[in-house]
Amino acid sequence: MISLDLELKFLTSEHLSALLELDQACFGGLWTMDAYQRELDSPNSDLLGLFSPLSNSRLLAMGCFWSILEEAHITILAVHPQYHRQGLGQALLYSLINTACDRGLERATLEVRASNLAAISLYQKFGFKTAGRRRRYYQDNGEDALILWICDLQEPQFQATLANWRNLVSDRLSKSSWQLIFD
Repeated sequence: MISLDLELKFLTSEHLSALLELDQACFGGLWTMDAYQRELDSPNSDLLGLFSPLSNSRLLAMGCFWSILEEAHITILAVHPQYHRQGLGQALLYSLINTACDRGLERATLEVRASNLAAISLYQKFGFKTAGRRRRYYQDNGEDALILWICDLQEPQFQATLANWRNLVSDRLSKSSWQLIFD
């Protein structure tokens, strides 16, 4: 079986049109070009993307987190609908958490639609625990959001957890003929 390489990149202004295209495909236009530009310009934001060199370096998935004091607040994790259930969400979530660890952050949090069982399952697989609920958080339909947290990112035992996740991600991607190029 031939593996298709995935490249993980920090996103820059040159990726704005790709960000907007992926946002439209995943969210129907959640963020504007100005909003993405503000994220790219902020020293407290990290935007990561997964690209496939075989599809003209197309942006297949993106994730963003804000560094706020000692926490990573994950604001977006999106995989193009054509590439769902191939392990790209796992690869991106691992990469976001690994980047947060590299930044010295101690915990990570996010909100997720209470009905998004696939995303909740992914987050739980990576150690996130439900800490609360934001009633009527989503403006489009008034749906609740679950607040999820993972802590102790800087504890020595978490490095072993990260190594296990890296192996989990590599194994999952290989089942879909992908290979993430790490470092």
